[in-house]
Amino acid sequence: MPADALFLLLGLVLLIAGGDLLVRGAVRIAERLRLSPMLIGLTVVGMGTSTPELAASLKASLAGSPGIALGNIVGSNIANTLLILGVAALIAPIAVNARALWRDGGVGILAALALLAAGATVGLSREAGIAFLVLMAGYIYYAYRQERLGAPHSAGYDRAVAMEEVDPALIPRAQPAGRLSVALLLFLAGLALVVGGGSLLVEAAIGIAEQLGVSDTVIGLTIVAVGTSLPELVTSALAAWRRQGDIALGNVLGSNIYNILFIGGLTGAVAPTTVPASIMAFDLWVLVVVSLVVMVFAFTGGRLSRREGLVLVAAYVAYAAYTAGLF
Repeated sequence: MPADALFLLLGLVLLIAGGDLLVRGAVRIAERLRLSPMLIGLTVVGMGTSTPELAASLKASLAGSPGIALGNIVGSNIANTLLILGVAALIAPIAVNARALWRDGGVGILAALALLAAGATVGLSREAGIAFLVLMAGYIYYAYRQERLGAPHSAGYDRAVAMEEVDPALIPRAQPAGRLSVALLLFLAGLALVVGGGSLLVEAAIGIAEQLGVSDTVIGLTIVAVGTSLPELVTSALAAWRRQGDIALGNVLGSNIYNILFIGGLTGAVAPTTVPASIMAFDLWVLVVVSLVVMVFAFTGGRLSRREGLVLVAAYVAYAAYTAGLF
């Protein structure tokens, strides 16, 4: 057990560090391809910062552990919605743009319902995965058009901004900086760390589940989900500290969309798997309900207050305790 816990922690560290290196390299490569900074933010930064969750879910699916693969996706979204958004609201009340909230929050809820529909019919099959990726591409195109037209920022844009403010090296530049060989080296080094970290994390999570006598779904929904969501926790908390509540909220909503459509889509396309019955019966419905509750909280009064943030954090503690079988 201590060894598995150590390997799990090491896997998380490698995932997060590797994801950072991978995105740094990818941003510089994209600059060389003359992509616009806005498009780089929505695609390279937005997707690249999801690599910890992607590596964990993909490796788990390939290893025949759908509980970890889907538990990580659904559990990360529940942690985003309750824990991370709650912590951000506790730091500073979050002012909300109602139009952006219903637009991006609505997309996140529709994505969760799409995963429910897939689980009830074909599972996370290759066809379902490809359909999710098509929807992801459609959302990115839509977000890109919104930014070009000057509409309220999309959640995808806010997510990229949140990541860039924590790590200025991710900010796309009009003129390419540094040599292409260095960018390629960073990208490949990051990819290697992500792959290695994902393998360590999943193997350790399976070992911990066996020793504790719980299902791998429980570990995926809690330990793995929270661990791979740490970058979102840091970026949302810092945005709230800087009184950039709209970015903190957009970061969470954007992460929820990318987790299901991008990570779920790529996982299904590469390593089709089932959606565990327990996640279908309970956790996905929890995600839909808490997403609606957050939207109602934010819509009433035009902000998420500290009191509502405390309710969200308490709800996550209760959910995690129930999932772990503590009551």
